[in-house]
Amino acid sequence: MNTISLTGLALSLLSPWTFAETVATGGNPAGTEIYQRGYLSQEQALESIELQEGYSMKLVLSDPDIKEPVAMAWDGNGVLYVVEMRTYMQDADATGEQKPTSRISRHEDVDGDGIYEKHSVFVDNLLLPRFVLPLDDRILVGITNTKDLWTYRDTDGDGVADEDVKVFEGGPRGGNMEHQASGMIWNIDNWLYCTYEPYRLRFVNGKMEKEVLPKGEGQWGLGKDNVGRIFYSRAGGERPAISFQQPMIYGPLELDPKLQEVPGFRNVYPIAAVPDVQGGLRRVGEHGGLNQFTGGGGQSIYRGDRLPEDLQGNLILPEPVGRLIRRAKVTREDGYSVVSNYYEEDEFVRSTDVNFRPLWSATSPDGAIMLIDMHRGIIQQGNWTRPGSYLRGVIDEWGLAENVGKGRIYRLEHTSYEPDVKPRMLDQSTSELVAHLSHPNGWWRDTAQKLIVLREDGASTIPALEKLAREGRSELGRLHALWTLEGLSAAKPELLLDALNDSSSIVRVAAVRISEPYLSRDHEVLAGAILGNSYLPEDIEMQLQVYNSIAYSATTQPKLVEFSAKLEKAKAEHPVFKRLAGMHREVATARAASAAMRARNKSFGEAMDRGKVAYEQLCFACHGADGKGVPMPGAAGQLLAPSFVGNPRVVGSDHTPIRTLLHGLTGDLDGKEYEGLMVGMGNNSDEWIADVVTYVRNSFGNEAPQTSPKTVAGLRSLHSKRTEPWTQSELEAIAPKPLSREGWKLTASHNQESLPEAIDGKGKTRYTTGVSQKKGMWVQVELPESTWLSGVKLDYGPSKNDGPEYYALYLSEDGKNWKKPVAVGKALQNKTDIFFAPQKARFAKIEITNATTRLYWSIHELELLGN
Repeated sequence: MNTISLTGLALSLLSPWTFAETVATGGNPAGTEIYQRGYLSQEQALESIELQEGYSMKLVLSDPDIKEPVAMAWDGNGVLYVVEMRTYMQDADATGEQKPTSRISRHEDVDGDGIYEKHSVFVDNLLLPRFVLPLDDRILVGITNTKDLWTYRDTDGDGVADEDVKVFEGGPRGGNMEHQASGMIWNIDNWLYCTYEPYRLRFVNGKMEKEVLPKGEGQWGLGKDNVGRIFYSRAGGERPAISFQQPMIYGPLELDPKLQEVPGFRNVYPIAAVPDVQGGLRRVGEHGGLNQFTGGGGQSIYRGDRLPEDLQGNLILPEPVGRLIRRAKVTREDGYSVVSNYYEEDEFVRSTDVNFRPLWSATSPDGAIMLIDMHRGIIQQGNWTRPGSYLRGVIDEWGLAENVGKGRIYRLEHTSYEPDVKPRMLDQSTSELVAHLSHPNGWWRDTAQKLIVLREDGASTIPALEKLAREGRSELGRLHALWTLEGLSAAKPELLLDALNDSSSIVRVAAVRISEPYLSRDHEVLAGAILGNSYLPEDIEMQLQVYNSIAYSATTQPKLVEFSAKLEKAKAEHPVFKRLAGMHREVATARAASAAMRARNKSFGEAMDRGKVAYEQLCFACHGADGKGVPMPGAAGQLLAPSFVGNPRVVGSDHTPIRTLLHGLTGDLDGKEYEGLMVGMGNNSDEWIADVVTYVRNSFGNEAPQTSPKTVAGLRSLHSKRTEPWTQSELEAIAPKPLSREGWKLTASHNQESLPEAIDGKGKTRYTTGVSQKKGMWVQVELPESTWLSGVKLDYGPSKNDGPEYYALYLSEDGKNWKKPVAVGKALQNKTDIFFAPQKARFAKIEITNATTRLYWSIHELELLGN
């Protein structure tokens, strides 16, 4: 490790800072000394960075030419496009963050010295742009609060875009800005992937085509290896590397962490003793800084050729909270990958500078690694920095909110580094691009493939591509030739038959995958060639791909289906096959359950399906797949978030989860502290919130009525002036509660004499209509005075299925003028709980709107709820 001396740095060493929590919990005093205020000079900032032996950092682009950089990418000529979130956290309260004044800037190295000296604002006045993906002479851009995508082009050569085209209509995207899509990449399979969204996109004849993925994953940025496996990172669940075992189209394959991570992988080793971590003191180590990955993102796999060979294939993982960059070794054996820290209890790059905030990495056209340092005081978004929070206390004490409006981009070099030539692919003919498919730098291969697929004359390269796929000396060249042909819809069965017998496993695996459309059409020759392949019995990667491809293609060829079953049985104890088989069963069970729900109640089934997608995008990281809460890494017995299973705040009234989603939740729950902050998601639609609440209240063994978007709209309106998250005591104080039955007057359309038995507090007695249910039957309650109502509970006791088959609930002040129904639905088997946004009324009436059953309508206990 190169030790960088801090001698001579103009740091302001102030009196030690101690905070109440440290003393109260007996915390380690390390990290309580404020050793830096404001910014270091560029030279001092470079001096403060500690690197491994032989490596160095060179500043290639900086403020004032860029400010608040968060992502970057190069076009085919090596022009650099930088995403600048210029309104991000300009103070600790995120003031003005939603103003559309951010941009995409364009930068050129004109003289070839590796420094960018020509700058222009390519696209201006954007709302927090989230990614840039250069295509041909266009760039593809996504921004905050929408899933729509635009391309921008400069038609007159002045370095400023003058043409914009919406190429994908995705619709609005709600939620906290940290929980929206980022990192869109063009992968080797010619599909475009990004974080969070459970779909992938593809250009087909100039138009965007969409395919649903089993799950949306990741948070900030995506990394990919040479064969197209994507490395996701999830800060919310403190997972620096996740879902990297196989392409997401086959499902989010997660193995036991003990299998895919070397023990201790998530521990970090910073040298910045700054305790500004959103997890509080539990995430502060003995050294005074972060003790475990919490903000990892902007990751990449090094695929270049100008840095030491042992770096190739390593995962480069920035951790901006810890002010460090991890180098992780990726070892793949026996069909699965394992990540480990390359340096024992050490890091690849780390700094003492409080403003060093690395959050993006990429293999560059020159064969090195480029790194973005957002270079600022606060890295967490405003929901985590509210007044009174632990993090806000640190921010205020260190003066971090003042450090804004800068940014740095570095090139990571080595003593052996010699830059590659500057690319000119946008100026080359399509036929000339074919040679780059065999380039040792993955950036060149990816860019050449993308350009060939996008160009109108791409088909002219088919003969050359077929020759390369069969005869190329580089296995990576043959691999890209195959996938380029696939992108041109020109991967013919004859070529795939040859590729299945390639000497390289990665080429054979690609051939199986590209064969999937033919397997779907029951192409017997290809199927026979796959099953009879001489490599298959010994090639675990090929076996896994065949197994996945058979499932994905949904082929009905008996010999393929039989092979899949035999392979699953033979590999029953192999960790990957075992988990894949379990995933297939889970998917089949979920599909059957969804179909059954839709059959019983189409609206409910559809809400559950939509809610499941949202849960897996956002809630899963902290609450877990089983709803029981994710264990907090490194803290035995502690959870990142509370369990939903049988939770009375969840299955009681839906008002509490609705309010929580609208505004967030802070503070302890039942005396327990949870690290995973529940941020407000009120900028999502009423339907989105209703779907999530419905899903959570009817999963993990829970059962409750469907939540109506009307209820969400009513509560949103009621609390429209609220800006702070709720506390447990506040939610409990306003939760719907049973009203006193004293003074109630009950009337009914049928058998009114038995109505008192519905409110006598005896579960065995009941009100009953005495005849089969009919449309128009009703039961009415008159209260002594107008009251705020928010719910009705009907308990059918032993008289199962005797609830109103289809019902509507009406409210009125005078019993004559009835408002529109506040709720409509279908009764559950044992009881029906109806919740709605609080409304003032004196009369409540439940009416049957449709009935096909011969059963009576019975009520063993009736309750009105209000507050």
